[in-house]
Amino acid sequence: MTTLERLDAANLGQAVTRFRDALRLHQEELNRLNVYPVPDGDTGTNLTLTLESVVTELGSAEGMSEVCQAISHGSLMGARGNSGVIMSQILRGVSDVFRDLETAGPADLVKALRTAADAAYEAVMRPVEGTILTVVREAAEAAESAMAAGETALVGLLERVSHAARDAVLHTPEVLPVLKEAGVVDAGGRGFTLFIDAFLEVVDGRPIPAPEIVATPSVVEAHLAGDDVSALRYEVMYLLEAADETVPAFKHAWAALGDSIVVVGGDGLWNCHVHTDDIGGAIEAGVEAGRPRKIRVTDLLEEVAGEHRDNDAARAGAPDLEDLRPRVTTGVVAVAVGDGVRRLLTGLGVHEIVAGGQSMNPSTAQILEAVERCPSGAVVVLPNNKNIVPVARQVDALSTKRVVVVPTVSVVEALAALVSYDPHAEVVVNLEAMSAAAGSVASGEVTQAVRDSVAECGPIKAGDWIAIGPNGICISTGSAVEAAFALLDELVDDDSEVVTVLLGAEARGQETQRLREHVELAYPSLEVEVHDGGQPLYPYLIGVE
Repeated sequence: MTTLERLDAANLGQAVTRFRDALRLHQEELNRLNVYPVPDGDTGTNLTLTLESVVTELGSAEGMSEVCQAISHGSLMGARGNSGVIMSQILRGVSDVFRDLETAGPADLVKALRTAADAAYEAVMRPVEGTILTVVREAAEAAESAMAAGETALVGLLERVSHAARDAVLHTPEVLPVLKEAGVVDAGGRGFTLFIDAFLEVVDGRPIPAPEIVATPSVVEAHLAGDDVSALRYEVMYLLEAADETVPAFKHAWAALGDSIVVVGGDGLWNCHVHTDDIGGAIEAGVEAGRPRKIRVTDLLEEVAGEHRDNDAARAGAPDLEDLRPRVTTGVVAVAVGDGVRRLLTGLGVHEIVAGGQSMNPSTAQILEAVERCPSGAVVVLPNNKNIVPVARQVDALSTKRVVVVPTVSVVEALAALVSYDPHAEVVVNLEAMSAAAGSVASGEVTQAVRDSVAECGPIKAGDWIAIGPNGICISTGSAVEAAFALLDELVDDDSEVVTVLLGAEARGQETQRLREHVELAYPSLEVEVHDGGQPLYPYLIGVE
């Protein structure tokens, strides 16, 4: 092929699409670089889903301005997790420079990379070096140095940028000690190198490097998979906006995840239903096909007959109770999964719940939709996961309502915050009161390691039960309840009064009884509240206040 000297709108769209394709191939490899061995919404998954949204937005966009607008809007609305938010800012930085040009040359590329790096740093409240931020900054500096040294060819600049980005990735463990301890490089920075690889492919025909890890099960699927397909635990339902021709592949993807599959509709709108153990995978398949909305996740093992009748009545045409809700001054949106958790949150006044959490980080667009449905002019968002906090913070700029975020990193923090919630108070009053209440809780979680790793507590093997507290992983042990004991020991102090435990789907009755007895014996002065949360992957979510 002929080496390109300038990039037009079609070239830019092709580069972004090939970046998406590269992330698909490298998704599991990037996930494996995750420092913590938890079943979380990992970097590879979040970057891939963010770019899926961008490519969907591109559609049939023509002309540089239209293509840049699609990239900017798609990345903003589809951003998932911290890595997705940062990548969305990188893409928007490039789009801001290119949008008023017919074609972009070497000088424009240099300016775009600098704008992207600056935008990425501005998106993070406390920038940490040794991450994707460092990689994109050093890539921009390499482009500027190359041009200052007389490099005027587009491919030459991209070569310099590629080398600098890869070197920066290799050095991330020297900058960030946690990476060195885990023996990995930064996953987000590695993902950014694929962005440059995609441009090199479009400009000079150079193939994108193949992943080192291929055809391995996703982290969440491996963690949830069971031998008895008839025991599939969760019902996932949503409306899917997707082109009709994408639906056969979507159905095929769902067939590999579960049963009781119903996909009905047409002309771009589909009603979808599946029973599965892989909540994240079921939703990701929809994102690949189009745009899922009104997502609902139900724990089938805990759903009672009365709830079935209510659902049947609703599907038969019963009035939408959402339309009958009284208006309030301040509404609340929370991110959560698990029927018990949902009941607790709605019982404390939450108006809208976005399906998501550790194993699936919702997009900006999904949170925005929930905000717009609230019967209020202002909304408090409870993200309940540190990886969702930066996504939630983008919603205020996109909504016609005033949106604030109480940066809860767990459901138990949200429960404490909701005790201070007043639906008739102004949003700033609620923000102050709820933030203070959430801040009074020390929280942690117990889960099972999905990969070998090294953390604060020492070496970890896949399959170990680990307790994650405010200071990181405090123990790796052979049972969930032993991990819970260690977590409590870290969270409780002399001022503690109440322990709240949310039991997950994998919590065992006998172990839970041992946990109750441990609290009574070790901390006799504490009040204990145990609730059935039903959340997947995390048998114990614990908060102490």
